[in-house]
Order: sequence, then structure tokens, then C-alpha cells
Amino acid sequence: MKRMLIVLATSAALASGGALAQGTTAAPAKTPAAKPTAPAKALYTQSQFDMVLQQQLGQGGKDSPELRDALRNKLNTVVLLAREAKKAGLDKTPEVKTQIELTTDGALANAYIGDWLKKNPVPDADLHKEYDAIKAQRGDKEYDVRHILVDKESDAKEIIAELQKGAKFADLAKARSKDPGSKDKGGELGWSSPANFVKPFGDAIKSLPKGKFSAEPVHTQFGWHVIEVEDVRDAKFPTFDEVKPQLEEHARSAWIEKHIADLRLKNGV
Repeated sequence: MKRMLIVLATSAALASGGALAQGTTAAPAKTPAAKPTAPAKALYTQSQFDMVLQQQLGQGGKDSPELRDALRNKLNTVVLLAREAKKAGLDKTPEVKTQIELTTDGALANAYIGDWLKKNPVPDADLHKEYDAIKAQRGDKEYDVRHILVDKESDAKEIIAELQKGAKFADLAKARSKDPGSKDKGGELGWSSPANFVKPFGDAIKSLPKGKFSAEPVHTQFGWHVIEVEDVRDAKFPTFDEVKPQLEEHARSAWIEKHIADLRLKNGV
């Protein structure tokens, strides 16, 4: 396909250069671009057209008569130029022969991996293991959290002292927090799992009862935090079947790499 795109780009450049063959005293008049039409004679096979069409659609293209006509013209151009290349004996040159061999090997390698994956999908046991690990990391609780971020531990201790005297957390966050994403919302971070935060912050969340704020400042790489847990609820975690496609996609690369490593070892390469 890469070779095809190179040829198409070359043919497009040749076509655009045709206007330069005329005189240079005046620019040619601009005319509306004509819509592509299907070639009168098809030099390609239906399977070639179907493959290129699916590639275009897989890359986000929208199926339409215009797209199909454009692909037909491009395929005709590629096949026509390939025929001319063979007539000129270019397919016998060492450079082109090497390119053809590499293209063939790449297509075969992709076909083999696709066939192997169909016959050897990622084992459900591996997917369940990954699912359980993610679920354990996320935890079974979610927390509605506010925080106030300052540069100095002494500033955080001052804020805690004010809270202990009855100051409102949201008011202090708006006045003193340096976190631009939450200060205007009274330090609100919303519902989240402790695993979504850096470890000291997440650990502090888990240790706080509902409606309480941290009695000591919490230090992270971002500064010093005063944290308040407004509410706690059971975490909503999707079932294994709901996320199995995503788990398979995530695990597929490692599964393929393992198989390739086994093949390398078996063949001594």
C-alpha cells in the first residue's frame, strides 16, 4: 500500500505539472475541478478495489460515489504504470526486486499475525488477571474531594488552624489555593478513586472519614495540600464482559510480542 501511495503521489505530481508546459506570459484561467468519474476500462480486480476501499473507510473516509470513482481512477493509474514498468524491465532491476520482496514479506507477516490471532486469542485467564489487577488498584470506594494547595507547610498548617476554628473550606480554597483548576470551585475535585491521584494524596483520602479534613498537611511533588472528603460511595466498576474488548486490545500487543519471541527462540534468530 505504501508503494501504491508513492506511485499515486508521483502520478499526481506529473498531472499537476502539465500546466507548466504552456507559455509563461499569462496564468491559465481557473476552472472548477471536475468530479472524478469511473474509468471506461478497469485494469484492476474487484478484490483490489474492495481492499483499498476498506482501507480508506478504516481511516475515516466516508463512502460515496465520488470516493469510489476516485479510487477506481487511482487504481487504474497504479496498474497502468506498473504494466509500463514491467514493459521497461524495471521489475528485474535489483532495487525494485528488493522493494517487491519487502512488500510481499510485509503483507505475509501481517496476514500471518491476523490468522494466528484468530486461532490463538488472548487467553481469558490473562484478561481476568488484568481486570482483577485494575479493579484492585482502583479500589471499591470513590471519594468526593476538595483540596487547598500551597507552597509551604507552614501555610498549610495555618489553613488547618483556621478550619479548626470554623472557617469554611471552600472560602479558604478560593482565597489561598494555588491550584488553578479547582480554587475557583472552592477546591472541588469531584468524585474520583484514590488511584487517580499521586500516592500520598490518594493514601490521605482513604484515611479520612466522610466530612473530615486532614489534620496534618499532605506533601506531594506539587506542594502542600489540605484535603477534605465531603462524601464516600461504593465505586461503580464495569463488569468483565463490558470491558473485555478493551482488555483484549490492551493485551494484544504483548501477546503478539510473546509469540514472536517464541518464534525467534525456536528459529535461533
